[in-house]
Amino acid sequence: MTPQTDEGALVDDIAARIRARIMDGELPIGKPLRQAALAAEFGVSRTPVREALRQLQNGGLIEMQPHRGAVVRVPAPWEVRQAYEVRAELEALAARRAAARITGGQLAELRRHNDVLRAAAEGSGTSGAGAPDTTRANDCFHTVVCQAADNPWLSRMIDRINESFPRNVSSLALAGDERHRQLNVRQHDAVVAALTDRDEDRAQETMREHVISAGEHLTAWYERRSQTVFHG
Repeated sequence: MTPQTDEGALVDDIAARIRARIMDGELPIGKPLRQAALAAEFGVSRTPVREALRQLQNGGLIEMQPHRGAVVRVPAPWEVRQAYEVRAELEALAARRAAARITGGQLAELRRHNDVLRAAAEGSGTSGAGAPDTTRANDCFHTVVCQAADNPWLSRMIDRINESFPRNVSSLALAGDERHRQLNVRQHDAVVAALTDRDEDRAQETMREHVISAGEHLTAWYERRSQTVFHG
């Protein structure tokens, strides 16, 4: 491996580590990213950190602001809405394909993941909404549907949209709205019922409605958050 290749691999690794921390909420939206502090934490010079931040900026996860430097980017509400419009169509297609292909084991997985969300929504679980296990359960629910669709191209396109926004934010938005938490569970139930019945049309439509609903709720959360994230 050449020195240039070594350097590129180091930059990619640092970018991946920072990206993971943004996605799980450890580095929240609006958080400044100090090159010196990151370099000291990773035990490297500032150069690969600077290149890693540039990579993340190109991917839309961070932005450069005057007098603040690199910060975790707050997506514009219209971006969230547009992204979820696309995601809704892709996941609706995934649900349609899954209706003809899903296995009994995968249906059982969907029910288990939704039961975690149900317990949190009802206040009977060990963790509340917004906790890591509920975030994971919600992500896994959608992942199982994509796996059952058995189309890697479709899964990659959905992943690309999901990776554009911190994944913990959806759970934070749900955590503050009991009505929407319960609606989320009911919509999942409707998707599972359609998949169980092998009803392709209903699976497609229930998933589309669910993702559009989630997108509108998340858009509203970002609208509120964008007004306060850099203040206080």
